[in-house]
Amino acid sequence: MTLPELLSDWRGDPQFARNAAAWKVMPARPANWAAFPADLHERIGEALVRRDIRQLYTHQASAWAASQQGSHLVVVTATASGKTLCYNLPVLDHLLRDRDARALYLFPTKALAQDQADELRQLLGKVSAAPPLLPSVAATYDGDTPADHRPAVRAQARIIITNPDMLHTGILPHHTLWAAVFEHLRYVVIDELHTLRGVFGSHVANVIRRLKRIAAFYGSTPQFIMASATIANPIELAERLVEERVTLIDNDGAPRGEKHFIIYNPPTVNQELGLRRSALLEAVRLGNQLLNHDAQTIFFARSRPTTELVLNYLKQARPMDQLAGEQPLRGYRGGYLPSIRREIERGLREGRVRGVVATNALELGVDIGQMGASVLIGYPGSVAAAWQQAGRAGRTTATSLALMVVSAAPIDQYLAHHPAWFFDRSPEYGLINPDNLIILVHHLRCAAFELPFRKDEAFGRIEGARVKEFLDFLVEEGVVYTSQQQYFWMSEHYPADAVSLRSASPDTVVIQKGSAALRQAPLGQAPLRQAQDGGEPVAAADDESPDAEEETVAIGQVDLHSAYWLLHPQAIYMHEGQSYFVDSLDLERKVARARAVAVDYYTEATREVTIELLEKFTEAEVTGGRKSRGEVKVTSQVKGFRKIKLYTHENLGTGALDLPPTELLTTGYWLTVNDETVERLRADGLWSSDANDYGRDWPAIRARARERDGFRCQNCGALELETPHHVHHKIPFKKFADARQANQLANLITLCPSCHHQAETAVRVRSSLAGLSFVLGHLAPLLLMCDRRDVGVHSDPKSPLAEGHPAVVVYDDIPAGIGLSDRLYELHDDLMARARDLIASCACADGCPSCVGPAAESGEGGKRETLALVSALVALRQAQDAAPRHGQDAA
Repeated sequence: MTLPELLSDWRGDPQFARNAAAWKVMPARPANWAAFPADLHERIGEALVRRDIRQLYTHQASAWAASQQGSHLVVVTATASGKTLCYNLPVLDHLLRDRDARALYLFPTKALAQDQADELRQLLGKVSAAPPLLPSVAATYDGDTPADHRPAVRAQARIIITNPDMLHTGILPHHTLWAAVFEHLRYVVIDELHTLRGVFGSHVANVIRRLKRIAAFYGSTPQFIMASATIANPIELAERLVEERVTLIDNDGAPRGEKHFIIYNPPTVNQELGLRRSALLEAVRLGNQLLNHDAQTIFFARSRPTTELVLNYLKQARPMDQLAGEQPLRGYRGGYLPSIRREIERGLREGRVRGVVATNALELGVDIGQMGASVLIGYPGSVAAAWQQAGRAGRTTATSLALMVVSAAPIDQYLAHHPAWFFDRSPEYGLINPDNLIILVHHLRCAAFELPFRKDEAFGRIEGARVKEFLDFLVEEGVVYTSQQQYFWMSEHYPADAVSLRSASPDTVVIQKGSAALRQAPLGQAPLRQAQDGGEPVAAADDESPDAEEETVAIGQVDLHSAYWLLHPQAIYMHEGQSYFVDSLDLERKVARARAVAVDYYTEATREVTIELLEKFTEAEVTGGRKSRGEVKVTSQVKGFRKIKLYTHENLGTGALDLPPTELLTTGYWLTVNDETVERLRADGLWSSDANDYGRDWPAIRARARERDGFRCQNCGALELETPHHVHHKIPFKKFADARQANQLANLITLCPSCHHQAETAVRVRSSLAGLSFVLGHLAPLLLMCDRRDVGVHSDPKSPLAEGHPAVVVYDDIPAGIGLSDRLYELHDDLMARARDLIASCACADGCPSCVGPAAESGEGGKRETLALVSALVALRQAQDAAPRHGQDAA
């Protein structure tokens, strides 16, 4: 049985058809060929023929022509379209003609660098030439390169294959050892350009500034050749990254076979609550059918634990494979040894491995052979990533399949209800801000360490006068001194070592595991052991003391900004598929102590956020209100956490925390709802975002309720100590017509803060403002090529940013911002329209995880109110546009 036969069966299956939100068939396309360029070195042409390549695709020929004119270029074509030759041909040609020339290849991951090194060596092996073009002239230089091999790489390799992190810490700071390379550096290749966005891309842009500065010092001006997956602004991103004019090559001439792309929405299991069958379980079920039809399949999971879980489910469904002693199903993720990864890649290319479950570690262009199907378990976060993962199947002219099984997340459901938007050209922008103050100063330190600065010297596009201000700051800091119109590094520390390219902040918290976590238990508190039933850890008996000889081992690290909600005490931290219980978090020493446990839940921190306006940059009137953008201060404090059961996502309870607040200075965009809109919605009974006014007698009523309950929590029995307990309305306050009815003692109960939070979660009434905030927080990353964690969202019925009016704020969750909220300010109308369409098209009764957020068990989701609000923010503009202009009649 074959893949086309299975696709035919699915087409005839009514149940599958009901859940196939979209089924797009991209017809086969023949190649568009071009002859070998006349000026291509004959030995390169001979090598290509030996590899059975007798013509070039049109985009490869265009890239060659542009490179020979000296242009910097970016190639944007489909996965498996032969982008590698777009840079290998000009590089190898030049190296054959100039025996001293060097090239630097930058790949975002070590795995991709190793794969491309193998590809390059295979091509070099076909070149009929004595030195200088033996296969050994291409060498990788990264963290896995043995120390005794590194001098030979520096001295002999003419193509150095590395990654931005190694360039940053291992090459540029030691440029004197690389003098021969920088003197003759002719080409710099940057692959997978679309991954260089956000904080990472902003850092890499500064690394490129440092690279160009050092190259200029040695007398070279390299030419940049970049390659990218589909992205909305390839020229803009490329030019921002290398600060040069760039030529775009996008006339894709590669052939492709017929490709089916299905967006599959799992069946609804609870219509009222909008709950659907697990995307993971549906992906396993459908993936098994693909494997049964002999389709070599790759499954993409969003996390390491999910990868292991899917692999386990697939193996359980295919016991005969295991009995035969074979390994046709494999996992592939971070944490696997390089030798295991190479073994899996080899098995995929040779066809011995029929199915692989991977994180995005296999999303990039590592050669894994000719896959028949790609199964995406949930939307991967960007359209570019989705097409990259889909493109891992169909690397021949045979029929292939990309199956995206969407989850209940709002982004996924938006795609399920608007598939045409997905299949149109990507609206995503790769945004970077190399001039981010924090990032820029870090790299100025690194650049000053590498070479002295002249007093008038620019740094990239930062003019000399501005650079001088930063350098004067570093003089005051005591790490730089001035002499003879130059700035020299004087500190003993090595600045690049303290700067992570993957984070705006260099501060990290180290995670340690081992018995030390038990020995460090708070004073007067017994060590903990894992409960036998797999539940919450419990106190250990004296005879269960851990072995004193066990050593503490570092298992990883987390940036300080994230440690507050990932590594708080009692958090469950996931690492390489293993759950760890965090016993303590030492923020001063930046160490978290944890130990391996077997639990059936994970934790999710809850935090309180307040936002202050520092400076308003601009504002404009919009439908129903006003949009603004500016600099803001976000103060957040983790106050507690929830325990959530694996697979079922039940809330198993809450815990209170008392961590210090953190402050974030960043940029934000906010929407202020005007009085006219609020009054109209209030008149229709559709405005539920006002803060509760409990009445002037509330303090006395609250005191009577606490006294009646003996100042004890009526849920857990905790007695009030220094801080008064809370008084909770059993039936939500907003459900009553006036405060007098709501505040009757029979409707009040005394609860401690922890129990109160749990009770509020169960009976809350979601306001329209909170519902809109939920939607925007999930839709914003859809319009920006960014991770959901890159943006924060906050709603406030009396926002200080809006002079006490209701507002929703979307801010860059990155110090100083990188322009994400600025872009949303520009896309405001589109964002509002998409929010309305998402809510209106959702089939749930009153809110769910796919639209405005789930209603609680006995609460209200606020879907109707949120839809009315967002419609008011869109409909007025449409009505105005449709109305007759002044001086015209209705005719």
